[in-house]
Amino acid sequence: MKRSVSLDVISLAGIDLDDWNQIKSGFRNARVVESQQAWQAARDPEFRPMHVKAGWTREALIVYAVLEDADIFNPETQFNAMSFKSGDVFEMFLRPFEQEAYLEVHVSPENQKLQLRFPSAQAFAAPRPDSVIPPEWYIGEGAVESYVRVDKAAERWEVVARIPFSLVEEASRPVSGSRWLFSFSRYDYTRGRKAPVYSSTSPHTRLSFHQQEAWGELTFL
Repeated sequence: MKRSVSLDVISLAGIDLDDWNQIKSGFRNARVVESQQAWQAARDPEFRPMHVKAGWTREALIVYAVLEDADIFNPETQFNAMSFKSGDVFEMFLRPFEQEAYLEVHVSPENQKLQLRFPSAQAFAAPRPDSVIPPEWYIGEGAVESYVRVDKAAERWEVVARIPFSLVEEASRPVSGSRWLFSFSRYDYTRGRKAPVYSSTSPHTRLSFHQQEAWGELTFL
């Protein structure tokens, strides 16, 4: 199946994730994917762009996102809480082509994270009492390293996240030419508005970020 969205993952070496100058320099020549609202006939009037790039080291995928945002906030302070219900969130989905299990990671402007690993799309879609996520699907604290920089004057926030291959791959770490499915999404809340503005790098035909047939393709260079 040919994917309508693709992204090359550039090789990175010796990058310090909490040094924003290094992040900017390291990703300078990387390709970018942008958010969209393909399930709607027209963009929401309050839609704000999101740009995402990806790189890799020997042990991990590095994702760098810049999110334009007029009202940057998320009051959630608890790790692995459903923070997408209360404020702004950047969301990452990752799945190697060769396996059914996939990763979902959220990062808020306060750098609070939600980390989940689903056995398969079928397992996620299966009915569950009160839609409660089984505890074994949660990933413990410290697995994903992330940093956030908020610039309210410029109306944007940035996220850089390190996702170890061991969290995603069941067989072995990727090599040059390896392919993964991916999708980057966001929940853009504005105080005083009941619902967030949803957007995704994937051309979803309905508002369902787990719709894997719409996800893009990552290629490791």
